[in-house]
Amino acid sequence: MINRRTLLGAVLAAIPAVACSRPAKATQLNVYRSPDCGCCGAWVENMKASGLPVRVFETGRVSDMADKLKVPESLRGCHTAEIDGYFVEGHVPASDIRKLLRERPKARGIAVPGMPVGSPGMEQGTR
Repeated sequence: MINRRTLLGAVLAAIPAVACSRPAKATQLNVYRSPDCGCCGAWVENMKASGLPVRVFETGRVSDMADKLKVPESLRGCHTAEIDGYFVEGHVPASDIRKLLRERPKARGIAVPGMPVGSPGMEQGTR
């Protein structure tokens, strides 16, 4: 027969394991974009629709943030974002951002260089 003290000890011992198994809540995605870019706005809306908390900073100097986050020139897109210490460059899908946050690789960030058709914010027709 199990007594109350043993049961309480078992429950308290299990709490850290349960807490660690839950996915971490996404921190805020800070997006730096030109106010004149429509595809950037579409990407932001896609991120919001996926449930990521987004804060937008409109600037005519997106490259300043890309420089600050040390995004390689060859990987730059039309907007730069930062989340939890990682850069997110270009039209990266929300699922890949979530995977980045879940796996936490030793990396500075993730990028979809350029503006590929079919990526979030760059949809055309059925692509």
